[in-house]
Amino acid sequence: MGDWLLNLPLTWMAVVVFAATYLVAAAVHFAVIGLAVDDRARSFKALSPGMLPPLGIIFGLVVGFVAVQVWNDFDRAKIAVATEASALRGMILLAESFPEDRKAELHRLIAGHIDEAVKQEWGAMAQQRLTIEALPKHLVESLRLILALKPADEAQRTAQREIINDLHRALDARRQRIVVSQISVSPIKWAAILLQALCTLIAIAIVHCDNRLASAIALTLFATGIAASVLLISAYSRPFTGEISVGPELLQQVITGEAGTGMPAAP
Repeated sequence: MGDWLLNLPLTWMAVVVFAATYLVAAAVHFAVIGLAVDDRARSFKALSPGMLPPLGIIFGLVVGFVAVQVWNDFDRAKIAVATEASALRGMILLAESFPEDRKAELHRLIAGHIDEAVKQEWGAMAQQRLTIEALPKHLVESLRLILALKPADEAQRTAQREIINDLHRALDARRQRIVVSQISVSPIKWAAILLQALCTLIAIAIVHCDNRLASAIALTLFATGIAASVLLISAYSRPFTGEISVGPELLQQVITGEAGTGMPAAP
């Protein structure tokens, strides 16, 4: 599916998908009715209605196969963002053991990372432009800061070790959300869904070619199912694109949660 469709508000996406599906169904209906004359009409009526259930089942299986992938990818994106936010929050809490200057510097770097993720990375992920080659400079600087720290006691040594673990978790979670942002439903899968849907529409129209009203009703009902399936997959097909997407709210809450504790704003 094109980016223009996936970036539409959900209401307009639904209008476009349903309108296009009904238009195709209407074209199939009138094309089959126009062809169903003389010998062709007898040939059409020879087509067994028993083939409709298998076609419908195959369509459902294809849609289900693609939907499972889409929802799994969406869940992976949510988990990655939640893990990153949790790791960053853990770093802030553990930094309380450090001297004020080191704690303030770590807070500033975390705020800078979140600000960059919200203002730059999210838009790039939505357009599938962000790759893991882009290093998170604020997290890298945070790692250098923590490694350079000379712990004064056991509490600081423990905090240093745990912060390094949280940094690794945050870095890995960031990589995961970038990888997931590159995933989309492949053209082959979309072609399989749409081709199976078209075949089923044509079969329905042929089976009911001698009754225009029955054909129109059957085609409308199945077209509605097709449109709903396509809309559902389209809305969730890119975890960071469109109205239904994974946002940076959890990361922003890390900064918001520190607003009352003197955590500096991102530069």
